[in-house]
Amino acid sequence: MKDLDYKKMGMRIRQIRKAKGWSQDALAKKCGISMSFLGHIERGTRIMSLETFVGICGALGTGADELLWGGAHLSDAVLDMWDASGQEAGKKQSDSYSMYVRIMKSVADIMNEA
Repeated sequence: MKDLDYKKMGMRIRQIRKAKGWSQDALAKKCGISMSFLGHIERGTRIMSLETFVGICGALGTGADELLWGGAHLSDAVLDMWDASGQEAGKKQSDSYSMYVRIMKSVADIMNEA
């Protein structure tokens, strides 16, 4: 499993917040935390609770994967549900969906090696 990089996560939070034109104070109020604590989160100097993380995701309207990894990050458990032919639990998937799953598995494997 990849280690969390709190500085990068904080940077992503800051980027999304700024893209929305919000101040730290505005986002902090939406999340029910202090502006000082949000500043620490954005700098990666303090670790937030899961509850705070969920609040930030909700306030920013973004998924957890985007803040944690910078995009979608499928777990090996999810990817292993699919076999090489693109079948899940005996159901035949469309060719395009099957190809999508194989591509995503390859990308996930490459990302996990980095």
